[in-house]
Amino acid sequence: MITTDFLTGSPCWVDLGAPDTDAAARFYRSVLGWEAESAGPDAGGYTFFKSGGRTIGAVGPLGEDDGRPAWMVYYSVPDAEATAAAVEKAGGTVRAAPMEVMGFGAMAQFSDPQGGMFAVWQPKSFPGFEAADTHGALNWAELWTTDAAGARAFYDQVFGWSFEDTELPGGGGTYTLLTPAGAGPERMHGGMMEMPAENLPLTGGDADWHPVFQVDDCAAATSAVEPAGGSVLMGPDDAPGVGRLSVCTDAAGADFVLLEPAPA
Repeated sequence: MITTDFLTGSPCWVDLGAPDTDAAARFYRSVLGWEAESAGPDAGGYTFFKSGGRTIGAVGPLGEDDGRPAWMVYYSVPDAEATAAAVEKAGGTVRAAPMEVMGFGAMAQFSDPQGGMFAVWQPKSFPGFEAADTHGALNWAELWTTDAAGARAFYDQVFGWSFEDTELPGGGGTYTLLTPAGAGPERMHGGMMEMPAENLPLTGGDADWHPVFQVDDCAAATSAVEPAGGSVLMGPDDAPGVGRLSVCTDAAGADFVLLEPAPA
């Protein structure tokens, strides 16, 4: 599970790059009930998302001229500079070098060797989101990649994650569970699955990290996606032992997953 007791290498933040931040706020308010709150006049349009009064992520203008609307998952690290060096040594790319963010901490953005984009956060006064594993908040982080073995080697070098393979029912392939270094299975925070490039059209065949947001009622949340201007790519479907989920894109094309967890 994801918690707000952040370990090194565990998810601690998510933000969305959007061509129209106000439109994005309206979409996610309709689907997940999020509230939007400006980060202030010096934040360049960056806006916090809140669920139940607790900050769970943010949206900001697209940072690259040719960038696609997409969610970015951030992982907590003690030293962003050291992580950037580890990324390059492991064959990844530094897309945005470590930088200080208004005294809150330091961030950096990277791509893995298969093109999967992710980021890190070195906290100072701001550790990360205030809620997880509850309605409207991050529940899981998932990587679809064209080379699971290569991705596994990369993230082992960068974060030291532990990996546990499980076979999906019906010959669906191997799904790899991800856990922060030295943590027990109760701190699993994500998964990874290999698929061919043609199954990753949103990224042009590159690997894709996307967030999974928990919902109380997957059918109800999914039914709000298309009226708000988004698309439902799959579901809602039942995943045995996991819950009921759907794969969606928002009105600008950023992909995400909705999950109603199975009863404990």
